[in-house]
Amino acid sequence: MRPAHILFIQADQFRADCLGAAGHPLVRTPHLDALAAGGARFESAFCTSPVCVPTRNSLLYGCWPSRHGVVSNIGTEAHAEARPGLRAFSQVLADGGWQVAQVGKWGASRVVQPADLGFSHYRPLAEYDAWRAEAGLPPVPTAGGWWGEADTGISAAQSAPAWGADRTIELLTRAAADDQPWFIRWDTNEPHLPCRPPEPFASLYDPAAVPPWPSFADGLAGKPYIQAQQRRTWGLEGWSWAEWAPIVARYLGLITHLDEQFGRVLAALDELGLAANTLVVFSSDHGDTCGGHGMIDKHFIMYDDVWRVPLLARWPGQIAAGTVSQAFVTSPLDLAATFVEAAGLELPDTFQGHGLPALLAGAVERDAVYGTYAGSQFGLYSQRAVRERRYKYVWNPTAEDEFYDLEADPGELVNRATDPALAGEVARLRAKLADWLRATGDPLDNAWNQTTLREGRKE
Repeated sequence: MRPAHILFIQADQFRADCLGAAGHPLVRTPHLDALAAGGARFESAFCTSPVCVPTRNSLLYGCWPSRHGVVSNIGTEAHAEARPGLRAFSQVLADGGWQVAQVGKWGASRVVQPADLGFSHYRPLAEYDAWRAEAGLPPVPTAGGWWGEADTGISAAQSAPAWGADRTIELLTRAAADDQPWFIRWDTNEPHLPCRPPEPFASLYDPAAVPPWPSFADGLAGKPYIQAQQRRTWGLEGWSWAEWAPIVARYLGLITHLDEQFGRVLAALDELGLAANTLVVFSSDHGDTCGGHGMIDKHFIMYDDVWRVPLLARWPGQIAAGTVSQAFVTSPLDLAATFVEAAGLELPDTFQGHGLPALLAGAVERDAVYGTYAGSQFGLYSQRAVRERRYKYVWNPTAEDEFYDLEADPGELVNRATDPALAGEVARLRAKLADWLRATGDPLDNAWNQTTLREGRKE
């Protein structure tokens, strides 16, 4: 049964473990928790590449970066626009008679804009900046740099998330009065660093009460050089949890502020009589270290801190309430397929994902997920990874490979790539990853890499 409307909310850099429903011991997310309770929460959802622009293009075009061609962030040496001839899910919906709308962050291209891909309504985040200035409010504070600070010059109702919620509710109101189906997408820029929540959210969580991430105490022994270099680049060497805790507290406070605004939008769905026949999806483009492994941000790592994403979906009559799924989901690819299939339209043959209902029903079986990183933003450092339930293998062509036993070491603290006791498993996942490179036409698939990857050679 086709939903009357689809509402998709996507955050930026929102960790999968920062939901009350996911078991976080401190953060308050009652509205997202309620959304999960009314539908499904996917515990094993992962992005295609743990950086913004490649993953956002994977969502639009429903395929891996190796196919759409956008392998790095805008402004980097390797950045390129998406290859011609691809159709975005939004174009498929628009051609199928849907009104397609976007609020907030675009972040996919500086050349291709929403209107080029079927979005007939677009309220860019730049409008918030103009509104803030016209209202006579002080500019966003920047003294805290990348570490963030409280945005004390505004109330919570004057924040960018509140502005985005207002614009989304306006579009939902239009949809309620329209005979056409609507796809409405709201992308927040939060909780991407620097975190600048308004009060009372900036001081909502006492840093002394914020527990360290399970991955925090990582000495990086036997791990790729670039991870230690990330700490040096950011000046993080030797940081204690007491130094990290205020930054994490603001991150969690900003998440609770987002949850409040998401709740306003979900309440509007109810008030407008749309909730019973609207597919609602919440996710993020990728996660954040935010102190995990002693690092900040993302890039050149395949830890679950950044690779795994939150994913919630509510579709009355189609997704059973209270579902908690362990199915492996490649979120951008599978969401693009979900939106097109839910609309009752045909998937483009370039799409590489599967709809969430099929994954929930077990009609599509996956025993692993895969991830890519092109490495150009901070110098050449490419990665490919494969993750099963228990084991994760990360191929780093120019550094030590990584292998983690996720059952024994969920924080991914001990690299066991050279452990003789696991040599068979390492070789098995190397071969599995090499097969995937070949099957997907990955740009790292060539005779040299096939040999060195399968043999584990570094010379």
